[in-house]
Amino acid sequence: MTGKQNRSVRTIHRLAAIVLTAVLLNGCDSITRDDQESAAMPKSDVQANTDLLAKYKLVRLTADLSHLNNDQKKLLPLLMKAADAMDDMFWLQAYGSKAELLSSISDPALRRFAEINYGPWDRLDDNAPFIEGVGPKPLGARFYPSDMTRDEFERAAVNNEALRNLYTVVRRDASGALQAIPFSGEYGAQLSKAAEYLREAAELAEDKEFGSYLRLRADALESDDYYESDMAWMDMKDNEIDVVIGPIEVYEDELFGYKAGAEAYVLLKDVEWSRRLAAYARLLPALQRGIPVDPEYKAEEPGTDSDLNAYDVIYYAGHANAGSKTIAINLPNDERVQAAKGSRRLQLKNAMRAKFDEIMVPISNELIADDQQDHLTFDAFFENTMLHEVAHGLGLKNTITNDPTTVRNALQEYYSAIEEGKADILGLYMVSALKEMGELDVDLMDNYTTFLAGIFRSVRFGASSAHGKANMIRFNFFKEMGAFSRSDDGRYRVEFDKMQAATDSLSARLLMLQGDGDKAAVADFVEQYALIDPLLQSDLDRLADAGIPVDIVFEQGMNVLN
Repeated sequence: MTGKQNRSVRTIHRLAAIVLTAVLLNGCDSITRDDQESAAMPKSDVQANTDLLAKYKLVRLTADLSHLNNDQKKLLPLLMKAADAMDDMFWLQAYGSKAELLSSISDPALRRFAEINYGPWDRLDDNAPFIEGVGPKPLGARFYPSDMTRDEFERAAVNNEALRNLYTVVRRDASGALQAIPFSGEYGAQLSKAAEYLREAAELAEDKEFGSYLRLRADALESDDYYESDMAWMDMKDNEIDVVIGPIEVYEDELFGYKAGAEAYVLLKDVEWSRRLAAYARLLPALQRGIPVDPEYKAEEPGTDSDLNAYDVIYYAGHANAGSKTIAINLPNDERVQAAKGSRRLQLKNAMRAKFDEIMVPISNELIADDQQDHLTFDAFFENTMLHEVAHGLGLKNTITNDPTTVRNALQEYYSAIEEGKADILGLYMVSALKEMGELDVDLMDNYTTFLAGIFRSVRFGASSAHGKANMIRFNFFKEMGAFSRSDDGRYRVEFDKMQAATDSLSARLLMLQGDGDKAAVADFVEQYALIDPLLQSDLDRLADAGIPVDIVFEQGMNVLN
């Protein structure tokens, strides 16, 4: 592409960003444009807020509902209403009062950006505040008292294990001592509302196992005990409609990684794609044995009742909808359920395709060497993402120390970053292993090149989140091992043999860090590798200058589906 063509494309991108902003604003029911307030703002501020919104590409979440019967179609809006209750709960966990924050922001573009971020901190820019005077985002969000120290918590938790429970918030009692309040008490209104809609949906469920799961999940929301509903979710095989709902992932708690954020996904199974994925779960034990690490770090036997399926996602809410959007799910997180039944890996195919077309391809055009751009393929993107989720089932759940504990407990706030990094790199290892087994017909160069372009896509989310740290660890480790090279004009090239060696080396390093359970060693490793250097930042700035969005935001709901 010539320089003139590049400038033309960038002009188009800037015009598209302006159109996108208008659509985002006008398409959001919670925002009313106040022309007088907008006109009174300095033009520089208006443009800055428009640029913030341009980080996101608007995507309509649509799907074919023609194969669903009337009861199934009536069920979907009930699941979405339950998801909305999780959305309300996550606002309270992440920030506090949604209504108070949004009503305090006069500029509609900035208000919409706060809504996308579930607060006044930019989730795609290391949680930098974008509203004057709000200060930095608390590491523990609103799960802990704002004046609590780590040492105070650790001392109190020695005699009160409930403080570490996934489903409690930490508050002070009348004497100022730390106490654990169950989610069902702190967020009772939201959880009961979601439970009510799930029970109503269960009456319409065509699949008996799905109906049973909805009832059990409703009970779990009100009791804070998710084990039985997780087990029931693992047993479902034939349901075309699915919902992932509840307090699930711990990424919002960057203080300790103990507390689960509320979220929901409403899903429709892609039966044809799911059939293609069904064979991989049975290969987990063989894949575990082949990991390039000493035997003691792969001694656990992974569950084989794991389930791989592809879905079209038709609704996101809560943590799942905050900032960058998930394109694959690996659940449940409960180690007891994983040991008994494995896990389910859900590939969100329509969201994945949107990110590939709107973000990955333009990034490749800007940063990948011309003669390697043909190796960027959606199939490779899908495979890499799919196998990332499978790789969560590999490695260790418990340390191999003299006093073993779960890896999650040993690494605390570093657990999520190391676990995501492990899944990233073992997913790439699995591509090669499955090819050697004759189970996957791929061109490894496609997967390597797409993997490298995927790092650039993900690094743009910043290095503060668990996924951001995992991305930077991988990028800098690969750079150190020469897995890629960079030309003077800022184009990156995969070095095939060195990429294979770096994959094996990083796989072993991360598994050993998990198995050893040495939090101090992990902290040193993260500090060394989880950073963005000025040269990489200059390349990421080129992507912004080219008008390439950082992530996607959704137009969703029954009105879109209908």
